[in-house]
This record gives sequence, structure tokens and C-alpha cells, in this order.
Amino acid sequence: MRGPTALLLILPLAGACAPKPEATAPAALALDCSQPFEAQAARIAAQPHLVPAPHESAEPYRFYSTEDGRASYLITEKGAPGHPAIMMQTASGGQVKTTGCPYGDPKGYRQLMAYLDSLKTWTRR
Repeated sequence: MRGPTALLLILPLAGACAPKPEATAPAALALDCSQPFEAQAARIAAQPHLVPAPHESAEPYRFYSTEDGRASYLITEKGAPGHPAIMMQTASGGQVKTTGCPYGDPKGYRQLMAYLDSLKTWTRR
């Protein structure tokens, strides 16, 4: 084969060897404080590519992080300060931003926010 017909057979083969673009991680769900606590907690926990942290029975929280580590969620359980509350931390450009939905006691929510903010500067020794 020669000419245009041979070229039509070569082009698809050349494309088959090209590197495939890397898949980007799906974006973490943003908080929507207009949703009820239970509905939002279920929506967050059900999203794909979310890894739950082992649950400590003495801790009244559930922690989840995206596989890429760019977002983490804290969902309170009964007995937690500010319960019910949902917090989200996102990492970008070397900064960690904490946001949340305070459904319960405002004082407890502020205590929870201060706790999460203190973790930003924590380092392992």
C-alpha cells in the first residue's frame, strides 16, 4: 500500500502509542449548610474516592479524607462539642482552610473550630 491509504493505517497506530493524559481526582463535595445535618453527612460519606479514618470509640467524631489528601471532613457524633456539626479542611498552595456547618451549640462549634485550627501547626517530633 502506498499513498493516502497507507497514511490512514499509520495514523491510528501512532495515536495508540501516545501517553494517556493523567486522570484528575474528582473534586471533593463542598459543604452546603442549607442541607440538614443527617442528609449532608450521608452525602459526604457516600462520595467516591473518600477514605474513612479508623473510628476511635472514645472519640465522638468521624473523619474522612479524599484519596489525594486535599480535603478532609469531620462529622460530629453525639457527645462532641457543637454537635451536630460538619467541618471541612481543604489544602491548596501550602495553606489549609477550615470551613464548617454549625448545626448545634455555637460555643461548642467554636471550640471544635479552634481544635481543628490547632492541628494545622502540629508537627510530629
